[in-house]
Amino acid sequence: MLRFVGRVAIVTGAGNGLGKEYALAFGQRGASVVVNDLGGSTSGDGGPSSRPADEVVKIIKSHGGKAVADYNSVEDAKAIIQTAIDNFGRVDILVNNAGILRDKSFLNMTEQDWDLVHRIHLRSAYLLTHAAWPYMRKQNYGKVIFTTSTSGLYGNFGQANYSSAKMGLVGLSNTLSLEGAKYNITCNAIAPTAFSRLTQDLLPPDAEENLKPAFVMPLVLYLCHESCDATGSLFEVAGGWMGKVRLEKSSGAMVRRPNTPMTVEDVQANWNDIISFATPLYHLTQTDQVSHILDSIRKINNKDEEKGNEVFTQTYSYTSNQAILYALAVGCSLRQPNSLRFLYENHEQFSVLPTFAVIPCQSLSMSVMSSGKLGFDIDLLRILHGEQYVELFQPLPTSGTVTLKGKIVDVLDKGSGASIVYDVEMFDENEKLIALNQFVIFSVGSGGFGGKKTSEHQRPSLPAPKRKPDQICRETTTIDQAALYRLTGDSNPLHIDPSFATAAGFSRPILHGLCSFGYATRHVLHTYANDDSRLFKAIKVRFTKPVEPGQTIETHMWREGNRIFFEAKVPESNQTVLTGGYVDLHDVVLNTTTPGTAEENSKSSTSSGEGLKAKVAFDEINKRAKSQPDLVKKVGAVIVFDITKDGKVQQSWTIDGKKGAIYEGKPAEGTTAQVTITVADDDFVDLALGKANAPALFAKGKLKVKGNVMLAQKLSALFKDQAKL
Repeated sequence: MLRFVGRVAIVTGAGNGLGKEYALAFGQRGASVVVNDLGGSTSGDGGPSSRPADEVVKIIKSHGGKAVADYNSVEDAKAIIQTAIDNFGRVDILVNNAGILRDKSFLNMTEQDWDLVHRIHLRSAYLLTHAAWPYMRKQNYGKVIFTTSTSGLYGNFGQANYSSAKMGLVGLSNTLSLEGAKYNITCNAIAPTAFSRLTQDLLPPDAEENLKPAFVMPLVLYLCHESCDATGSLFEVAGGWMGKVRLEKSSGAMVRRPNTPMTVEDVQANWNDIISFATPLYHLTQTDQVSHILDSIRKINNKDEEKGNEVFTQTYSYTSNQAILYALAVGCSLRQPNSLRFLYENHEQFSVLPTFAVIPCQSLSMSVMSSGKLGFDIDLLRILHGEQYVELFQPLPTSGTVTLKGKIVDVLDKGSGASIVYDVEMFDENEKLIALNQFVIFSVGSGGFGGKKTSEHQRPSLPAPKRKPDQICRETTTIDQAALYRLTGDSNPLHIDPSFATAAGFSRPILHGLCSFGYATRHVLHTYANDDSRLFKAIKVRFTKPVEPGQTIETHMWREGNRIFFEAKVPESNQTVLTGGYVDLHDVVLNTTTPGTAEENSKSSTSSGEGLKAKVAFDEINKRAKSQPDLVKKVGAVIVFDITKDGKVQQSWTIDGKKGAIYEGKPAEGTTAQVTITVADDDFVDLALGKANAPALFAKGKLKVKGNVMLAQKLSALFKDQAKL
């Protein structure tokens, strides 16, 4: 017979039902018992009354046992534990059994109904166990029972308060079983079904006979006996049947793919595997669960590569329309001087804002962040853009396909989070480096892993000079600014959805940090470079506070040589939103063709037209023009054709309507081109053959005209039916 001689047991709610059964059994088997019962009703009202506890104590003593009554509410936990210490000098066993019901449908439940049930079931179990814990640790022995419920395990209509509190007890038991193991303290949870005051209105008529508390008691006593080493377990028990409950999950599916952003459609495609229990998984501890996930992640990554060594590669294609959309998104307007060069693809100086370089590179961010190469899991809802660096090695193409190569260069432990530093290089179609982006992303809650605090690879931000700014540029954003900027590719609902913004702690949707970044860069370029993006070399900035759409961005600038320091403020909130910023400018304009030497670029622009189809066409046109001299003179203007291939000018031809001549190359010395037409080799041939229409090519952006557009119309004399090749 299992005995409890020398042990002290505290049973709460021991005046009736299950608690009474436990107390009597402990007393019968030699334990000293603290019989706790407030003497209230099942709803927590009424009482207190000493009668229930006194009657149980009287029975235990009548059989030669040791017991003392305690009439405290379980919310007076320290007093209950002190009763055991004052009367028996120790506490070995704590059975958290007391409880009440306040059953109502969720809609009709009041905060008082919710709070009272949680206080009695969950909070009081915490208070009691917390008060007993030091004694159990000191004596290196303890047995704790938490009473959960099948209502918590499976749910039950009208018991949202009760079921949630009961599941909280399961988590408490699981955690304390880990913390108590070192001190020989076991913690287990039981989910009993028995006839009692709490359940008599819920169970069928024959329950009183078949679901007696006496059929639950043996499990509780065994779990509390020194011979039982079970801990961290959950048991269901009813009518003499008892069984252990464990967490089971489906084998699941790894939805992520290497170097590819994960999408909702990926979840949809793998749904059947996600919910399949064909080969269920069981985990005894959280460590098991984390290990399983990490093992799955490692399978989709290269096991031979160390953290940070993998290069993520993808291509990104864009048109001039996307570059123009970006310019509009960061505040470019026709009201501003020189803005047409960023908004009109046929402008003679059409160019791309330098900070557009972040758009292709940001598309690689998700692949980097979800790579599994960081050494910890990242919650994408808890990441912040900390800093940004952009350096251009040649002006950005106005359209084309670029190759992106990204690499994690460092992961820094900042205590409250982790800073991930990663570089993305951008290459043109000839594999020449166009730009370098460095992103610094802060992952909230991912710190504390013992990593280094600083990185020699991180481009530093720099403080502004301690003097009044040399220049200040102010510009008010529109209420639709974030809605417009998100069309460039960053569709985070934080910037458009009020409910999402509220959940994230903002009063309303905020502007993208990179949009504010684009505004500040424009202000610097306008103030110190006359809006010439070719003078841009590099920019660094730190994001400190958000901007709300409709607020003003005020950029303070200080010039020291070719470095422009800047900060951005919002006057409406009196907050500094961008700090540590600087823009480096070139002394002279960058070459706008290839990023080679001036000599190489000169050779490129004067190379022979051999290999171009246009040469054949111009030779034929010239041949016919010589037999009809007046045909060229009808043009009446000097027009230059720049013929391109793969986006670069390969050769030029001049049609000199004043002299009646057509020749290869730029206009002769002393002659000025009145119109320059830039067109691809194939498109020019189609134009000469009559297969293409010049206005149509112009509308599609395939034919660009610099100079007097009206004079270009006189070329029709060379391309009308009788002049076709």
